[in-house]
Amino acid sequence: MGSLLPGREDLAAMVRQPRRDLVAGVTVAIVALPLALGFGISSGLGAAAGLTTAVVAGAVAAAFGGSGLQVSGPTGAMTVVLVPIMHAHGASGVLTVGLMAGLILVGLAIAKAGRYMAFVPASVVEGFTLGIACVIGLQQLPAALGVATPHGDQVAVVAARSVAAFAAHPHWVAAAIAIGVAVIILVGARIRPTVPLSIVAVVAVTVIAEVAGLDVARIGSLPDGLAAPSLSFLDLSALGSLAGAAVAVAALAALESLLSAAVADGMGVNHKHDPDRELFGQGLANLAAPLFGGVPATGAIARTAVNVRSGAGSRLAALVHAALLAAIVYTAAPLVARIPLAALAGVLLATSIRMVEVGSIRAMARATRSDAVVLALTAVATLALDLVKAVLLGLVVAGALALRAVARSARLRKMPLHPDLPGDHTVEERALLDEHIVAYRIDGPLLFAAHRFLLELSEVAHVSVVILRMSAVSAIDASGALVLKDAIEKLQRRGITVLMSGIRAGHHRTLDALEVIHDLYAAGRVFASTPEAIQAARSHLHHTGVLQTAGTSDSPTSPTNPDTHQAP
Repeated sequence: MGSLLPGREDLAAMVRQPRRDLVAGVTVAIVALPLALGFGISSGLGAAAGLTTAVVAGAVAAAFGGSGLQVSGPTGAMTVVLVPIMHAHGASGVLTVGLMAGLILVGLAIAKAGRYMAFVPASVVEGFTLGIACVIGLQQLPAALGVATPHGDQVAVVAARSVAAFAAHPHWVAAAIAIGVAVIILVGARIRPTVPLSIVAVVAVTVIAEVAGLDVARIGSLPDGLAAPSLSFLDLSALGSLAGAAVAVAALAALESLLSAAVADGMGVNHKHDPDRELFGQGLANLAAPLFGGVPATGAIARTAVNVRSGAGSRLAALVHAALLAAIVYTAAPLVARIPLAALAGVLLATSIRMVEVGSIRAMARATRSDAVVLALTAVATLALDLVKAVLLGLVVAGALALRAVARSARLRKMPLHPDLPGDHTVEERALLDEHIVAYRIDGPLLFAAHRFLLELSEVAHVSVVILRMSAVSAIDASGALVLKDAIEKLQRRGITVLMSGIRAGHHRTLDALEVIHDLYAAGRVFASTPEAIQAARSHLHHTGVLQTAGTSDSPTSPTNPDTHQAP
């Protein structure tokens, strides 16, 4: 447990370059303000909840997290998950889910589950990101078009209804504001990438709306401070019905936070995050945020990237970001309340567009057919289902395709007997042995997709003994073992003696459990090495008189086996 808590090295890092961290923290706070407001509104709990999350969760995660460069707060991905929870259970349900997710994350940290993030394929991450970007963009249409948010659980359906409502009663001012803000951010980012254009665009649009007296929806009143911590929202009787949602939120928080921390490592210099400690910090952040009325939080990739690019070197920058947002809550709430909702929608529209890395997606789609399938499936599932189900589906499909490729890489090779024969043999004797003994080496994993070439093994003709060399089998599962058993039984029913050699120690359990080699063991036909098996095969042929009979034959029968069988 002690390894999950802050140490002296964290404090030492914070005092190395405080000026650079201060500048980075201010820059991130300026970028985070409109995002926090927008994501709070999108979640259904309001702008105040978004700000509270950025302040409380941002500070706690910065202090206890496993990355010194990570910036946490409300994110678009989490908003996507929270919207249906808000519709089904209300604000108290969202806060309860956040609390439960925090406990789950702390449990994952204690169980040291952070290391498993490395097993998420890149195609799943790309599809996940693409799907999130589409969902965030569609979520902004009601505010961007100046219409009331239609009822519905499916984001695509709600977006379509918003467009229909706008077509019936156009509100061009709101649409112009949203489009203007998005264009300023997207175009300006290419010209002046170091300028925090989101806050510049929002301030400019707000001033114009105030001076011109434009009729647009505003954020509305905000509290002039953080609420006192409270558990009044907690309903113990609802915990059971919210358990599934809490698992989904915790899974998403873990996935997005660890992904963001990995991105920060790649952008930083000599920086490496601790995945288990990061889960612990995010867990504490999600335990704290609901007490003050905040929504569940995760590490935020966009804000973390801004933090690193601004020169942050320690967690001090993220703490400064949280402190500055808290100061805005206390001192500038009336001004923030006048920001048009359409302006925030424009910020989030631009954010969703910038999330899509076209070059990366194109490269992933061209890499392999499996990667393209997983990417497309994960993106579509994100739109049609929800983020956690989409990621799980992507993982399952990616795992199945990878396992299929591995299993189908297995090979069955006919091996020459000569190098393994003990003693000296004449050319005639070797030819006779080749006619009656065949040795096959199985290379690679003997898994579920290995059945085709093993079935070909059972059709070998014109031999008396088959030696199966198992030393090159890298893995074996129940499916592969059962097919191997079936092939052995078919050979034996045809009167062919089967010997096995070189079975690895780790494979005995599977073969024994399914009684694949039970009868071979009983008959003394399992050997530690191939030379021993070949010697036993020669003795068997001499004992049965096959070699003597073959030796007096005028025209010995030649084997008709193919040299190599390959798994398709």
